[in-house]
Amino acid sequence: MALFGKDLGIDLGTVNTLICEGGEIVLHEPTVVAIDIEELKIVDVGHAANDMDGRVPESIEVARPLRDGVIADFEITHRMLGHFIEQVSGPARLFKPRVMITVPLGATSVETRAVHEATIQSGSRDVYLIQQPLAAAIGVGLPIATPSGNMVVNLGGGVTQAAVMAMSGIVAADATRIGGIKLDEAISSYVRKKYGLIIGPRTAEQAKIRVGAAIPQDEDRSIELQGQDQVTGLPKPVTLTTSEIVEALQETLQLMAVSIRNVLEKTPPELASDIIDRGMVICGGGALLRGMDKWLMQETSVPAYLADEPVACTAIGAARGLTMLDRLRRSLPAV
Repeated sequence: MALFGKDLGIDLGTVNTLICEGGEIVLHEPTVVAIDIEELKIVDVGHAANDMDGRVPESIEVARPLRDGVIADFEITHRMLGHFIEQVSGPARLFKPRVMITVPLGATSVETRAVHEATIQSGSRDVYLIQQPLAAAIGVGLPIATPSGNMVVNLGGGVTQAAVMAMSGIVAADATRIGGIKLDEAISSYVRKKYGLIIGPRTAEQAKIRVGAAIPQDEDRSIELQGQDQVTGLPKPVTLTTSEIVEALQETLQLMAVSIRNVLEKTPPELASDIIDRGMVICGGGALLRGMDKWLMQETSVPAYLADEPVACTAIGAARGLTMLDRLRRSLPAV
């Protein structure tokens, strides 16, 4: 435990933000902010803001300040982070927290600097950046300090990332800015083309979570969706099945698979042998889609298994990273 102030690991994601302290998740909120456009002030943050989506007057905008894993609106992001850190640390804190916060693979120097500055301005004392797959590997408990190969596939809301690690560093990696949000959009597009029905992002996401899958399932579940008829503009229900969602997702899933296969192709033979023996770990919110592990095995011919805490492991790893700074320092992104 930190002597002066808290030590926090933050997984700043496109869809959700998680904060870990002392090995426990102390905050799990949507990365969403509701803004009063006329007065230019934040109305609400996190779950409360997310519940407003699609249900507010024109004077209020519900926005995601991150896009494709990186900051799209700096001002809103640092104020949102400040709100989250205050929730965890308390408003009248004597000592500012020390923070390790995640950034996606492939983020530019400008994008990583924006995350660093936003975290400093949100009320943090010392800020360290760590790439998401490395944090996930630490959170899962993979032996990344050894010369053997360890592979993590992080399926986030905005980015799909894959990395092979050894000796506390990333040996081969690739990322594509396609993730869970694109899968939701694929479902919306499918429903619009097949049924002439317009559904919102939250409806598509709920369909994906409740009955969706990456590969055909023995049990073909169904869900009734409410949307707007494309021709009449009137409300209209439609029933969507698991097999239809599987069909809707295939094109987007194939784009995600390209990035994962690229990493395996770039991996040195000695480490590739380790990965074939041990398999790859899948984490991130996208890992919860039914059949994702089997789909990944079909696409790569490499065993794949789900992390114990697929959503939380990256934030847990970021917090643990603060205790391993001497070993990790050469692998952390420069600011």
